[in-house]
Amino acid sequence: MNRYTGILSFIFGIILTVFVFLSWRSCNKKDEAALVNQDYYLITNQIQKMNKMVVLEQDFSSFQTHKSSAASIAGFDILPREMVLYTTAKTQVSYDLKRMKIDVDTINKKVIINELPQPEIKIFPDVKIHFMDDYAINRFSQKDINGIMESAKKNMAKSVNQENLKQQSKKQLKENLNEIFVLAKALHYSIEDKTNTFPSTEL
Repeated sequence: MNRYTGILSFIFGIILTVFVFLSWRSCNKKDEAALVNQDYYLITNQIQKMNKMVVLEQDFSSFQTHKSSAASIAGFDILPREMVLYTTAKTQVSYDLKRMKIDVDTINKKVIINELPQPEIKIFPDVKIHFMDDYAINRFSQKDINGIMESAKKNMAKSVNQENLKQQSKKQLKENLNEIFVLAKALHYSIEDKTNTFPSTEL
């Protein structure tokens, strides 16, 4: 009887040990799963807060001259008139980061950029009359002045090098993204850019 009691106690001990081990393992898996879910929530929550971001602002200025005359005889202008305009333009380059498509790979600990938004360029031209010289019988009418000023605004907008603005904004976007991904990097996530916009070593 004692022999059977000892065997049963031994078997019960093994069963109890296995049960404790499986329970411990299950708890650890739950903890790991909780950590993974927490990582995913923290990273995606930070990314979801992103809005339109102005990454670059620049100002431009120039003088534009408009000349005309009532007539021209033998190469000489009769009653010439001249207007010098001071034109300026404020430019903004922004990115709507809500359009950025990102996956968070919690298994391989990666933040994957699948799509980046295109830069949005806005130009706000302005013009002022710096100097105006005309004759009493050949004056600029208000309609003339409005038309010349509107033309100067368009010329100013056309003179802005948008390709150069895009290249400069791209550098600033990279710096801003690095700030956004600080949390992901702190959690030991790597950043993978599948758009090939930035080298992997720069993010």
